[in-house]
Amino acid sequence: MNVSRIAVATGIAASSVLLLSGTAFAHVSVQPQGEAAKGGYATVNFKVPNERDNASTVKLEVTVPTDHPLSSVMPQPVPGWKVEVTKSKLAKPLEVHGKQITEAVSKVTWTADGSKIAPGQFQQFPVSLGRLPEDTDQLVFKAIQTYDNKEVVRWIEETKEGAEEPESPAPVLKLSAATEDHHGGGATDAAAKDGKDGKDGKNAGHDEDEKTEAASDDSSDNTARILGIVGILVGAAGVAFGVLAGRRRTS
Repeated sequence: MNVSRIAVATGIAASSVLLLSGTAFAHVSVQPQGEAAKGGYATVNFKVPNERDNASTVKLEVTVPTDHPLSSVMPQPVPGWKVEVTKSKLAKPLEVHGKQITEAVSKVTWTADGSKIAPGQFQQFPVSLGRLPEDTDQLVFKAIQTYDNKEVVRWIEETKEGAEEPESPAPVLKLSAATEDHHGGGATDAAAKDGKDGKDGKNAGHDEDEKTEAASDDSSDNTARILGIVGILVGAAGVAFGVLAGRRRTS
């Protein structure tokens, strides 16, 4: 009888841990490495969890918003994945550092090339973005996730203000207020102006990315530790409950 109670309590504890983990990685999302300030440059991670038990993710398509076009969209290589960048003509040209830009990236596609996102795992796809718009508080990146069993999940629903989150929400990048240093551009913006052929600006952007990557990793580690501690506490409470209930039954 005591063994049964302990087994049930342990099962409840395990379910609680899984529930918390599922909440943390429920759908495709976008998170900045550090800060994503208006008017500046930022590196973001598109986090893709596998929500299926019998299939692996083999493709991710992310649509870059054209209502707020970005002059620079550079994906970081991910081992085992092939990346393709699609550009489209702009209805209204952008002016960046005194130059007219008539086309911008409209979609980035990652396709498995020797790797997959297996059940119970997730993958991050880093992208450098800029310059971020100053006339909006967020950017919506609609995403399409494809599994190796041909199933397609469309993360394209936009969350309306004051309403509950939709079943398949699109990834949303929240933008912080512009900073005093080149409207959030920081060293990246300054170097881009000084660079003769634009290469210096790009290198500065990568340096900025490396500085913020460590902060993002620390945040992910802290989240994992918190979930682990909560699971241990819940499990211990369940076991204690089962033991006490058994003792009362015996007495």
